[in-house]
Amino acid sequence: MASYLSVYHRLPPALRSAAATLRGYSLRRWRYGPETDRLAAEAREREVWPADKWQSWQEDQLARLLHRAATLVPFYRHLWQSRRRHGDARSWEILAHWPILEKEALRQNPASFLAEDCKPSHMFRSQTSGSTGTPLQLWQSRAALRAWYALFEARWRGWYGLTRHDRWAILGGQLVTPASQRTPPFWVHNRALRQIYLSAFHLAPDLIPHYARALREFQPKYLWGYSSSLHTLAQEYLRQRLPGLRFQAVLSNAEPLYEHQRETIQEAFQCPVRETYGMSEMAAAASECEHGGLHLWPDAGVLEIDEPDQNGTGDLLVTGLLNQDMPLIRYRIGDRGRLAPAAHLCPCGRSLPMLAAIEGRIDDVLITPDGRRIGRLDPVFKADLRIREAQIVQHEPDRVEVLVVPGAGFSPESSRDLRSRLVARLGQQMRIEIHEVAGIPRGANGKFRAVLSRIPACPAARV
Repeated sequence: MASYLSVYHRLPPALRSAAATLRGYSLRRWRYGPETDRLAAEAREREVWPADKWQSWQEDQLARLLHRAATLVPFYRHLWQSRRRHGDARSWEILAHWPILEKEALRQNPASFLAEDCKPSHMFRSQTSGSTGTPLQLWQSRAALRAWYALFEARWRGWYGLTRHDRWAILGGQLVTPASQRTPPFWVHNRALRQIYLSAFHLAPDLIPHYARALREFQPKYLWGYSSSLHTLAQEYLRQRLPGLRFQAVLSNAEPLYEHQRETIQEAFQCPVRETYGMSEMAAAASECEHGGLHLWPDAGVLEIDEPDQNGTGDLLVTGLLNQDMPLIRYRIGDRGRLAPAAHLCPCGRSLPMLAAIEGRIDDVLITPDGRRIGRLDPVFKADLRIREAQIVQHEPDRVEVLVVPGAGFSPESSRDLRSRLVARLGQQMRIEIHEVAGIPRGANGKFRAVLSRIPACPAARV
């Protein structure tokens, strides 16, 4: 990947946009098809189902998933065969009888989670780091992907009067232009998806006016991005009194959205700000309605709260219902949350269950020597770097330390590759120290932040 990025970043801006557009056409073919509008309409019809109808529907989907996993998926079939040999008579038909799946088991041998009757070469292959910097490899069928993105169309866009055919802007973590670049463009145009992709790695105060100009010229209908990056952009719009730009909605994702962030973003762009929750594993998702309720999508997966505390908050366990070719059952996703009481009815009229609280990624924002604010760095871990876990700690304005728990095969080349990815995002001025460690210290809740700032002047994304 490092060599690909090196070639890509040497391209002139027009060719970078051409490359993004070619990738966009591929993604569009995987995500959308003639069935998309029908699937989205069916999803909207389910939103008012009574609880007993949802329960019956989920039970039918879950029964097929559990049987398929226990009989055709090597990881789970071996699990149940081992249980039988040891006299365990529990039935695989009951979800509570399945063990909790930790990310480490998925990371070690992802192919063992593929059903034997599917062909990986005919599936969409993706990589995600999760919230701990641990690389994960996933496969999804075309049917599963289209079902997932039809739910997006119904609930991430449809609830806000948007469609996939609208122009939109995304402020994300793909390295669309070198971090060392100090002249625009800091974005690429993905014409296949009607998208302008804005770099989240160039949000220095003196560069944001260029973002404002690009957005005015493109005139997107809505803006989507990381909460911390959206907040940084909005702060500078207000501080610098940049020419106003009104979206129909701003959608936050991948990080918790805090009230002060929401207020700032809403003031800057004069539109509703809606929180969304989702994951690359396609096992759970939620979207915020017009009354502020964060509604789960029960047609995407079954969600459990593991060992809830006195307030009902615990680790989220998810069982995805869409991807039956790579089933993840009682998967500990790495977030904590709390469900709203089942009797709570949202004024929006939808019967979808609700999350009362969600603790997602709580990563600190790093500030580079040239003033850029970097809110997300976990994409550097997405490639197969043969690491178990990693944490980035900023100790000084120009120095970060990377703690790496190496996996089998981690080598000096892996370390060099990791360093080059970080330099590409943080710039040459940042000193990067990589240290191999036995483990990453956890917080009181058993989790650790993938990015941590120890500089008092660097405000955390969650504050």
